[in-house]
Amino acid sequence: MQRVEQHACFGGRQEVWTHRSEALDCDMRFAVYLPPQADTRRLPVLYWLSGLTCTEQNFITKAGAQRHAAEHGVILVAPDTSPRGDDVADADGYDLGKGAGFYLNATQSPWSSHYRMYDYVVDELPALMEAHFPATGARAVSGHSMGGHGALVVALKNPGRYRSVSAFSPIVAPARVPWGEKAFTAYLGDDREAWKAWDASELIATAGERLPLLVDQGEADEFLESQLQPRWLREACERTGHPLRLHLRPGYDHSYYFIASFIGEHIAHHAAALRD
Repeated sequence: MQRVEQHACFGGRQEVWTHRSEALDCDMRFAVYLPPQADTRRLPVLYWLSGLTCTEQNFITKAGAQRHAAEHGVILVAPDTSPRGDDVADADGYDLGKGAGFYLNATQSPWSSHYRMYDYVVDELPALMEAHFPATGARAVSGHSMGGHGALVVALKNPGRYRSVSAFSPIVAPARVPWGEKAFTAYLGDDREAWKAWDASELIATAGERLPLLVDQGEADEFLESQLQPRWLREACERTGHPLRLHLRPGYDHSYYFIASFIGEHIAHHAAALRD
């Protein structure tokens, strides 16, 4: 493991590290913000999962999250969004292949050789954080768009592993929208029943924990009707009584301007849960 960036930030340190991932069989990068409190004690961790085309850089340079993490004493960890490398399968377009891992474990060739972002996010990365950084075992997870899908799915599939979960503009029902249909067909095959294991709106029905879901969605989001459809998540939660706070924000789009506007509320939400 090697540190490739370090910057002083709000009394703490914004770092970027590279390491060899066993889950993904490639070299991976992740960003970690260590607030000033990390100099004297171990702290809880908020994992951030970014969206299509992103790397570990988008969140740390655009969201303005470090100030809030320093205020609340929370470590922020932002991994890359897919495996990388010359021998990693890729595809034309931005919504499949590198930069589009969809936080699942692929079962179809050639993707299954490297595309195991679920295992990386749920198991390998937290183990690395808790072994090599001043991180406790208290975890929260959040994300944006494809990463919002990932945050909801990993929380719903792993009761007790996360103290809290939130999402910005998540793909709540990937099995029913073009982004998800394209990715799931490639990564998982044609069996739509198998897709349900990676679809938050389907997982609600069998969730083993009633972890409250916090979702922010901009009403001026250009992908709202074609790809996101938060009403499907709301309907699934209403059917089962699963707790959901869905904030529809007038005038906001899909960009990091939206995320930066409300990231402070999300970090405060996670910090409260992580302290309990």
